Amino acid sequence: MSIITLLTDFGTEDAYVGVMKGAILSINPSAVVVDVCHYIDPQDLIEAAYLIKSSYRYFPKGTVHIIVVDPGVGGNRSIVAVKLSGHIFLAPDNGVLTLLMDEGEVDAIVRVENTRYFLNSISQTFHGRDIFAPVGSHISKGVPIEKLGPHLGVQDLIRLSIPKPYISDKDELIGTIISIDRFGNCISNINENCLNKIVKNGSEDRLEIKIGKTVIKSLSRSYTDVGSGCPLAIIGSFGYLEIALNCDNAGRQLNVEKGDTITLK
Repeated sequence: MSIITLLTDFGTEDAYVGVMKGAILSINPSAVVVDVCHYIDPQDLIEAAYLIKSSYRYFPKGTVHIIVVDPGVGGNRSIVAVKLSGHIFLAPDNGVLTLLMDEGEVDAIVRVENTRYFLNSISQTFHGRDIFAPVGSHISKGVPIEKLGPHLGVQDLIRLSIPKPYISDKDELIGTIISIDRFGNCISNINENCLNKIVKNGSEDRLEIKIGKTVIKSLSRSYTDVGSGCPLAIIGSFGYLEIALNCDNAGRQLNVEKGDTITLK
């Protein structure tokens, strides 16, 4: 069984995702195509970088992951294929794979140039259909990435400047909101390893989390640890600290936006 995942900022109101799937299935009708997400905010490479890093491990090795968050489509940016931790990632070389480069040992990187594996006609604005989909489909059928183009080194890939949590001179842990999901949960870049820098055994109850004008005392283990409509801080399913409201939308009600600062002490 060949599995191909799709991660884009296309949404589903238009035909883009469906047409990409058609291009994939025209080459490999037996492929299993899985939608990871099509609601990355338009051109938000950092959100996409975090999501592919968090999600790929839940798929079997050999999966082909196609990431099309591509504000430089039709320009000078390259397309790359990366073999890492038993998975293959196909993406624009615009930094969207930055976090993955630190995730495991990279086995191979190539620049995708071999037009034999593209569609015959290439649009300047829809490489998702004309290049990513057919190339990913050929890979899923067994074409080695080495046939797609010349080898690159890790140092050749474009890297994003992604904000990382840090300890301030006041011994506070400072993080950033990187995404807000459809429930309004405000997801930060602070993971459990970061939390361990300031939270020792038995000290969780003394933790104070501040975002905007909202101050939350301690971590919760479930959304129902607080009353309906009350704010809480919790480690979400992908291992990152998030701010939520029980049965309500934290982003909207607490006036939180992506890029806002979150402080823990």
